[in-house]
This record gives sequence, structure tokens and C-alpha cells, in this order.
Amino acid sequence: MVLTVGQIVEGKITGITNFGVFVDLGEGKSGMVHISEVARSYVNDINDFVKINDTVKMKVLNIGDDGKISLSIKRALEPEKSEGRQRRDGRSFQSQPKPDNSFTWTPKKSEPASFEEMMSRFKQTSDEKFSDLKRKNSDSRRSKRGASR
Repeated sequence: MVLTVGQIVEGKITGITNFGVFVDLGEGKSGMVHISEVARSYVNDINDFVKINDTVKMKVLNIGDDGKISLSIKRALEPEKSEGRQRRDGRSFQSQPKPDNSFTWTPKKSEPASFEEMMSRFKQTSDEKFSDLKRKNSDSRRSKRGASR
């Protein structure tokens, strides 16, 4: 069996550690699934998701020069349909169904659309917090002076 990166393969779990699981791929080949690649949700205990001798589908992530095979169970699963997504710039998107059942991603209305808007909002919030802090400091100084007299 020739493995290639991106290929979906099946294998039997032969070992479980606190950092991942080891998988027998057959024909003398084995690989490892890191704990972060076991499930889409946070994995505190791998034993909650897989057991020894389970047969699982995995995606080949990497084949090292040393022959080590890195695998992912979560990336082999069907993609989940999600209500909102994150872009690289951190803005969220909401999916809007089209009549032909495909999706268009549109930014949330409540979030700023440009860097300038984000900076303006940050400056306004910062100025408000700074003036509140100045007011509180001046009030506390007055009360300390009155108490010492």
C-alpha cells in the first residue's frame, strides 16, 4: 500500500497514550494520531473517544523522511455545517442559504468592517476607560486628604 498525504485510510488502534493514539495501517505500517487530531471538540481523555482495537478512518497529514506517519481522525470526518465561521482576520461570518442550497458568507452586522472602524472603536473605549480611571483616582485622593486632617 502506497500512502500519500491527503489520502483517507482505515486502521486499527493499537495503543493509547496521553498525547495520542497509535494505529496499525496494515502491511507493516503504523502511524500516530495526535490528541488534537482525535475529535473536533476538546479532548481531555482520549479514552472517551476511542478504544484499543477500534477501526477508524483517518486522513494522512504528513509522511516524514524518517517514515513516521502523522494522521488525523477529525479531518477524515465529514465537514460539519456550522452557523458561523472565523476568517483569518478574526471576523465572524454567518452562512446564508441561497435558493440552490449553496452558501454565501456575509460578515455579521455588529462587527466593524474595516481596520479604521476597529481603531476608532478602540480609541473611544480607551478614552472612556481612561477618563473613568482619572475620575476615580481624583476622588480617592480627595477622600484621603479629608481623612488625614
